[in-house]
Amino acid sequence: MIRDQLAEALRRALATLEVEPMPGEIHLERPARREHGDWSTNVALATAKKAGWKPRELAQAIAQRLEADRPAHVERVEIAGPGFVNFHLAESWLHDLLVEVVEQGSAGYARHDVGAGTRVNIEFVSANPTGPLHAGHGRGAAYGDSLARVMARCGYEVHRENYLNDRGTQMQLFAASLEARRQGREVPEGGYQGEYIAEWAAEMPEGVDVLEWGEARAVEDHRQTLARMHVHFDTWFSERSLVDSGAIIQTLADLSDRGVIYEADGATWLRSTDFGDDKDRVLIKSDGEYTYLLPDIAYHRDKFARGFDLLIDVWGADHHGYVPRMRAALQALGHDPAEFDVEITQLVNLLRGGEPVRLSKRAGDIIELRDVLDEVGPDAARLTYLLQSIDSPQTFDFEVVKSQAMENPVFYVQMAYARIRSIKRVAAERGVERVPLADADLALLTHERELGVLRSLSELPDTVLAACHDRAPHRITTWVRELAGAFHGFYHDCYVLSDQVPPALTQARLWLVEAAEIGLAIGLDLLGVDAPESM
Repeated sequence: MIRDQLAEALRRALATLEVEPMPGEIHLERPARREHGDWSTNVALATAKKAGWKPRELAQAIAQRLEADRPAHVERVEIAGPGFVNFHLAESWLHDLLVEVVEQGSAGYARHDVGAGTRVNIEFVSANPTGPLHAGHGRGAAYGDSLARVMARCGYEVHRENYLNDRGTQMQLFAASLEARRQGREVPEGGYQGEYIAEWAAEMPEGVDVLEWGEARAVEDHRQTLARMHVHFDTWFSERSLVDSGAIIQTLADLSDRGVIYEADGATWLRSTDFGDDKDRVLIKSDGEYTYLLPDIAYHRDKFARGFDLLIDVWGADHHGYVPRMRAALQALGHDPAEFDVEITQLVNLLRGGEPVRLSKRAGDIIELRDVLDEVGPDAARLTYLLQSIDSPQTFDFEVVKSQAMENPVFYVQMAYARIRSIKRVAAERGVERVPLADADLALLTHERELGVLRSLSELPDTVLAACHDRAPHRITTWVRELAGAFHGFYHDCYVLSDQVPPALTQARLWLVEAAEIGLAIGLDLLGVDAPESM
């Protein structure tokens, strides 16, 4: 990559200048403004003081060395501000990038190994198996699965997990509601009122365990709905299995051995304040019932016992206050806080033509995720859920998401891919075959629209890495939209197949189209969105 070449050239310059100590890492980034160059480094600022130089003088000396022995593609080197070194590159670096994209293909380009050897468990959705998934679950599902895809592309061994809260009062009320509807009675107080209860009760065979059957029916409903969004789990983990396996008792024993629990007021407490929590937490109430926290601690202990090095939980906005106590509990078990991460998804506000949508016909007081997918389609829903950071509330307007207009970001991105496929179909229909890449004169790609596509493609590796590091798959969405915009501009201004375009230029542009397709395919796959052949 060009950044590696520039970094190596900077190391050589520093060595020639006998700068000591040499920096362990040389940072290069893209300037915010194009007139400042293609790449910039702060190495002089970061190194000068320890090496006994003034930053700008060191930057000037580095620039002189680089000008005397210019690295490949470098047209000129400039000094900026207090000591930044800016590189202005020839267009040839983008032509080399095109070759890199095509040769590595969708399987290899923008792939990293930073997570190699690390097993990560990403737990997401984790809805109570008492009814259908609601629209808000769609955001967590899209986020969790795309994060898994991004981390896998960065070398992590990723395991997707769904935790079933299948014990406690809500499950008993769910089973009682099913049984009541099957017998034609009103559901009990506090029970489940949605029409789906009557539908499922009508399906339930005679003589079955209502709780077991009802949970299986709900889980299958979740599984089918999520599969439409290309979300699949490696494990559906039952909370009840923790009780049956004795994991909760063993967790208590482990905490006791570590001296971090105590008895008070007839209850069993965790000394969570010793690990940064604002107060100690009850694990077993005075009536002998477990609090929610104890099974959760046992569950996370089980994940670590299964050999995972990093746990990432994706929780809803109402669980924000739960994070410190869980982190404290895992520290009490001897785990490094860095081994546990929680991502909080904010609420989704559903609109139709600007007006709030609140109710579902089947589920009563929620909008089912199934309804969202039926109305706008899985791809549009998933891409919309991933348009922005999960840190902020999201507005999901059905009319906007369904609109076939370039102002709609979903349509905008999918149209770019469809245009790529259209160009390739027309080329095939006209019998225009691409020459081998080595024979294509890529130096003909000089139009700003052509270079814009290539610059966008050059940013994908860094974008993937940042999305992984920041747990932010929406960065991929932003990049995909930028590449789509660059390609739409190219499509409008640079004809590929025309009698007025010289054959050599057509060949170069066909390879540019191929590279753009590879980039979009990678981005859309990381987002879990299918790419349409036509629109």
